[in-house]
Parts: sequence; C-alpha cells; structure tokens
Amino acid sequence: MFVGKLMAALAGAVLCYPAWSQGTADYPVKPVRVVVATAAGGATDLQARLFAQKLSESLKRQFVVENRPGGNYVPGYGYVGKSAPDGYTLLSAAAVFTVVPSLNPELPDPVRDYEPISLVTTAPYLLLLHPSLPAKSARDVVGLARAKPGFLDMGVGSGASLTNLAALFFASGAKIKITIIPYKGTGQTIIDAVSGQIHMFFGNVLSTLPHVKSGRLRAVGVSSAHRSAVLPALPTIAESGVPGYDVTTWHGWLAPAGTPAAIVGRLSAELGKAAHAPDVAKKLAEDGGEPVGGSPDQFKRLIADEVPRWRAIIKQTGLRIE
Repeated sequence: MFVGKLMAALAGAVLCYPAWSQGTADYPVKPVRVVVATAAGGATDLQARLFAQKLSESLKRQFVVENRPGGNYVPGYGYVGKSAPDGYTLLSAAAVFTVVPSLNPELPDPVRDYEPISLVTTAPYLLLLHPSLPAKSARDVVGLARAKPGFLDMGVGSGASLTNLAALFFASGAKIKITIIPYKGTGQTIIDAVSGQIHMFFGNVLSTLPHVKSGRLRAVGVSSAHRSAVLPALPTIAESGVPGYDVTTWHGWLAPAGTPAAIVGRLSAELGKAAHAPDVAKKLAEDGGEPVGGSPDQFKRLIADEVPRWRAIIKQTGLRIE
C-alpha cells in the first residue's frame, strides 16, 4: 500500500485510538528524546518540533528534539535503531527513511529494527517548470522529452534525496531521458529555476507557491496519487500519462524495535490527536500538507511497501549515495 492508497483508506474513517495497559498508564515519567537525522531548521526538524510541543502539552513531560545530522543518516537513524526500547528515545523521520537503507548497509533495517508509531502528515511535490518551456502539463513535458531526448534538465537534491528519486521515477515511468542536476539545497534550485538556469524541478508547496502565483514558475503536476487540496485543479502526474506515479513526502514517528505495544499505542493516540488539532492542521495546510494520524499497523504497511519500491528504482537507475 503506497501513501495514496493509505490516504484513501483513511478518508472518511473515524479515528480510533487504542487503549494502553494499566502497567504503562504513567508513561512517560521523564523527558523523552526525539531524534531528527537532519539539521535544525529543515522540514523534518520543524515537523518534529511542532508535534513534540503538542506531546509535551498533552502528556505533561518534555519531548525534547535532538538533531543528529550528517553521516548519511547513520548518527540519527542508527542511534535510535540501537537504543533501548523503553519509549524514551524516538525518531521523527521523513520519507527518505525508506530510501537510504537500500544505499547504506550501516543503517538499521527500517522494517525489522523499528516500531512504527504513527504516520502524522503527508505532502505532495509540485512538478515546476520555467515558464519559457512550451509545456502546460506533465503530459506536454513527456512529449517534449521524447521529442528531444536529454534536452530537458531537472534540478534535484543530491544523493538519496526524495526529489532525486522522484525525478528518476518520473523519467523511468514516462520512458524518457532527462538530464539530472544535483543541488545541495532547495533554495539554490528555486533560484536557478526562476532565472531559467534549469528547466524544471520537484518542489514543495510552501517554498514554491508564491513563485507559481507570480508567474515566475509554472506548476504542471502533483506528485501524489491524489490531487492537492491547495491546488485542486492541478492534475496528478499519474493522471497526465505516467500511470502509477506516486511520490509523497511524509513525516512519521518511530521507536526502537521491541518497544512495548502499550507505549506505542499511547504515543500513536496522542500524535493522532495532535495531527488533527485545528492549529496543527492550519500549519500543515500552509505547507500543502495533510494530517494523517494513522495507526502503527497502517504506518508499518506503508514502510513495508515503500522500501522495496525504492530499492527497485535504485537498482534500476544505479543510484549511489554520496
């Protein structure tokens, strides 16, 4: 089940939060460390802090975000995967969590070595073009790329970034040849796209929508399986001639494998409530995101599906981590 299928399954459903046993009813009794495997200030860090604050308020204990960036995610993911399964060391991760283990054998197994707690949010990317390109849709982009193999270039994040995988998946699914140009940061990608230095890129709604509204960039497709609530008239890439295309960035919380189900259940319940709190939903909407707050089993199925999907794309494209 990919993210799109999961969202469809959750649509209209009544959220049910599991009970926890009397033996862990007093959890947590001390501060909880929430590890983020990226630097402070990025999307994953901001989401972690948003939800950590909510849990600190509802559970009356501090949930403290700790950034462990660098090292191809080993300092962050590896640390949590090897931590004591007592509920006091958690991981706030993004969708790249299901990508990098296929590129780095030093990382713990995302299915075996963690207990999924909750998928809290999802958000699509927009396929964005410089307006000088004679393409008004993703279908037009595919047609142009087929007419001129290798002519179109696409800015992506470096290495195992999800935007890199999104570009490779797009080219593979559409059976086109494009030139991939890696960037170290989203900011420079946007600058070069707006100035016409590159033809296109996948960007998030928050940082790119102002450029779309001003006409400096043209949005031609949504990367997720369903349309974005922010731009409901914009077709998905799957609708536009690339069947099965579904790339969605997400944020979720996990614990080390073996963490008691009662603790996982309590955390899942609180994260679900937080995701649907009006103030959180408002913040997510500004980023083009959607609250989920799904169960541990739903998140586990998502991870189990995404790992082999990205592994196959990595193998097909020959991608190597930097």
